[in-house]
Amino acid sequence: MENPMDEILKISDQLPMVVLEDINKRIGDWLAMGGESRDPYIEQQLRFARRFVEEG
Repeated sequence: MENPMDEILKISDQLPMVVLEDINKRIGDWLAMGGESRDPYIEQQLRFARRFVEEG
């Protein structure tokens, strides 16, 4: 799997702004607390984004 943040970026144009802002805030907070861009939490955000795109 590629970097989860890169994957989120690839589908970002398919997400409503409110959803994208929420994901961005969550990832930003995670990274600010010392998390890494490939941590399972970031992958969880990617799964959420993918589900939103698939299910609308």
